[in-house]
Amino acid sequence: MTSWSATDDLEHQVRLHDPVSDCPLIDGNRVALLPSGADAVRAIMRAIEAARDHIHMEYYTLDDVRLDGLSLFALLEERARSGVEVAVIWDAVGSGKTPDRRFERLRQAGAQVLEYHSVNPLRRRFNLHLNDRDHRKLTVIDGRVGFLGGANMSRVYETPESVGRGPDPDHAFWIDSAVRIDGPAVAEIQKLFFHTWHGQEGERAPLRGEAGTGSDVAGPAPATKSGATAIGETLRIDGSAPGERRPLYNHALRAALNGARHRVVLATGYFVPTNREWRLLAATARRGVSVDLLLPGYSDVPPAVHAARALYGRLLAAGIRIHEVRRAMLHAKVGTIDGVWTAIGSSNLDRRSVYYNNEIDAIVLGRPTAGAVEAMLRAEIARAVQIRLRDWTGRSLREHIAEQAARVWKQLM
Repeated sequence: MTSWSATDDLEHQVRLHDPVSDCPLIDGNRVALLPSGADAVRAIMRAIEAARDHIHMEYYTLDDVRLDGLSLFALLEERARSGVEVAVIWDAVGSGKTPDRRFERLRQAGAQVLEYHSVNPLRRRFNLHLNDRDHRKLTVIDGRVGFLGGANMSRVYETPESVGRGPDPDHAFWIDSAVRIDGPAVAEIQKLFFHTWHGQEGERAPLRGEAGTGSDVAGPAPATKSGATAIGETLRIDGSAPGERRPLYNHALRAALNGARHRVVLATGYFVPTNREWRLLAATARRGVSVDLLLPGYSDVPPAVHAARALYGRLLAAGIRIHEVRRAMLHAKVGTIDGVWTAIGSSNLDRRSVYYNNEIDAIVLGRPTAGAVEAMLRAEIARAVQIRLRDWTGRSLREHIAEQAARVWKQLM
């Protein structure tokens, strides 16, 4: 059996990933893992408080989340009134529960606000392509600090872990993650924000935002319970835009899986992969690579769970280990390969992320971040329920029926 060193593995993935897209691989970044949705929201709020020049946010769900006595919208309004440029983009569907008056108050405070693809035909930005959604989650502070990941600015992260999965997904504990990035790659995050703003024909473009403007006032990367802050990491910011024929996360994952040598650990909040994606996962396992999937056993979109389970038999037969999270709502979109490649962002392993949604993901090439992410995922796997093939073949008729119904739903989503 061929033996490779860790250095070889890293160089191997860098070589594979370099030609994947025209997005640059950027050296010299500091990456801090934020291993929960609440950690992400807190870190973003602290950075907003410290902002001196500008705050740019783009979210599928943008709500007035409140943690530690702080209100997101109150913070943004205060910063806007103090002269900081505040510009926010939210998706019309993902933020549908946020009252319009909250955005209007933000505008009156001096912020620039922009709704992505309204579903109201009476509004200016109404778009008939209702499936075309902005699923990104990103914040840029003063052009120097960036945040991205699976965590929205959502009130679900107010729910403590002790609640567990709860009777209602909106009041359950959600498992999520994000990263804070300090360094030159923040400019690439900000470019995606401006691309969306101009694409939606915002009435007044934000005037600030060139990377490096403002002063370094957002503070150091926070210490988290993961203990993970990596300095000098190489990464790429993939801004997937299927409508522009740029499903970049899908391309990056494909390249990484094709080059995987030892182990793959992937977590996703919604596992409704394309045929090409699940077959690649199966082929990776069949050639001897250890593959672990951390998947939801409980979801705010129940058909997605049944659609995933419809594939379990084939994946288990290929040698993939499947672990279902049943203690809470799994929403994180994160994975690592061979201890050197990490993806964290807004892309799920589902058809929507390939064909419809605008997404943002950081592809990090380096051992420190990969090690921290793998430790986080292994800890959650230890608390999950492993699905075994011998048990799966004996599942109930009711489960079979639900899976077949989900196959139809999958084609319509």
